[in-house]
Amino acid sequence: MALPYRWQWRVEKWRNAMRGFFGGDQQPRPKICPACGALVGISATRCHECGTSLRFSLVALSKSLGGTIGGETPVSTLILILNLLLFGVSLVATNQGNSGPNLFSGISGRVLYQLGARQSIAILSGEWWRLVMPMFLHGGLLHLGMNCLFFVDVGPQVERIYGSARYLFIYVLTGICSFIASTAWNLWIYHGLGVGIGASGALAGLIGVMLGMATGRGGSYAREIRAQMTRMVGYLVIMAILPIGIDNAAHFGGLASGFVLGKLFADREPMNAGEFKRAYALGWLAGLVVVASFAMMLLHFRDSLPGK
Repeated sequence: MALPYRWQWRVEKWRNAMRGFFGGDQQPRPKICPACGALVGISATRCHECGTSLRFSLVALSKSLGGTIGGETPVSTLILILNLLLFGVSLVATNQGNSGPNLFSGISGRVLYQLGARQSIAILSGEWWRLVMPMFLHGGLLHLGMNCLFFVDVGPQVERIYGSARYLFIYVLTGICSFIASTAWNLWIYHGLGVGIGASGALAGLIGVMLGMATGRGGSYAREIRAQMTRMVGYLVIMAILPIGIDNAAHFGGLASGFVLGKLFADREPMNAGEFKRAYALGWLAGLVVVASFAMMLLHFRDSLPGK
């Protein structure tokens, strides 16, 4: 059965792009530099404008992978898919243990632990991936829905401003920082008992980035961003007051680390070869950390079963 036209186009685009990365294009034609967009000669191996390699580069590979996902904000789309996918897996596993399907049941703590939830004593024992996996896990449908609602409002904004590569780095780093703060608080107050999960620490990081970017600036755009992010910080404060089990330490860790990154990073996409290389190096580093965390979670999945 033939693929739909849209998927035929995507497959052909991906195939042509991959041939271009490794110099395998058999029909000589002018090339477009993946970094700066300049038109370069047929036989060129490096862009004359920015110096990017035309045979293989992280910039080219990253843009190709982003193109296969599609859309203006591919990293936001991918993060949302991972959140939904892992919620589906955790829900199925919980319902199997309960001997019956229930969409609105809370996710089992045992299942969350197996999938890599933040558990302070386990982290101190070397299970570092428990600082990464929790940002893709949720405890129930309401928890998932609230975080997704915040995410689709803030995430694409940050990705459009900073570019997909730096955005991925920001999301992963602030998420890790949020669970470092959560782990420290849990050890101090609860002596390592319990688990922690949720994307809200990384979401607080995105809010912090936007606040850091807009703080101290004039102009209507900066004022609008400050007003929007201040409202969201207000929501976090309200949730902190309510007795609903919110991980306030994770929110603070994400917000603070995001604010610092908002001050450090230029609030625009990379503009030259050096900036592109640094941005995509950070993006690939964050992506490899996430992939390695998923791999470690799967390798230790059975070891996390009760009694082992």
